[in-house]
Amino acid sequence: MILPIIAYGDPVLRKIGQEIDKDYPNLKDLVANMWETMYNANGVGLAAPQIGLPIRLFIVDTTPFADDEDLTLDEKKELEGFKQVFINAHVEEETGEQWAFNEGCLSIPDVREDVSRKDTIKITYQDENFKKHTKTFDGLLARVIQHEYDHIEGVLFTDKLSSLKKRLIKGRLANISKGKIDVDYRMRFPGLKKGR
Repeated sequence: MILPIIAYGDPVLRKIGQEIDKDYPNLKDLVANMWETMYNANGVGLAAPQIGLPIRLFIVDTTPFADDEDLTLDEKKELEGFKQVFINAHVEEETGEQWAFNEGCLSIPDVREDVSRKDTIKITYQDENFKKHTKTFDGLLARVIQHEYDHIEGVLFTDKLSSLKKRLIKGRLANISKGKIDVDYRMRFPGLKKGR
């Protein structure tokens, strides 16, 4: 089932997600619905707060990035078919050089800006079967995971912009929260009573 994506301005996007256990109601269906919702919106990641649930759950599928012609063969292989559910994730450390990459977000449509992040992360998480993993990711893969991880910490990519950039996009963000934007996927706007 395709769920509405929560738009910028909704308080749920600012909540720190709660940990869940394997008895979380309808978890398998929830994850399946999140995949369907993400693919319908042409996303590469989706976090539970973006569908209105303040829990520590996000999904990532970086396959679309594997088509980038600027990537090495190894980078393409790493991104191709990387599909993972992250439950109760905690970033243990971020290391390496800061690098900028143009990011966007399904909750903030039509706003894309360069965001600086560290190159490498070490993250502990559980998969959909609640098996625990501690892994290190770098490059574009780390970037996508960091972006989604921020969502379960109540952080948006726009928070990482300079004060000048924030001022420049303030009006666009206000319009998004009021639903004054055309999108080709279902959204729920805080300024409107019903999603569209």
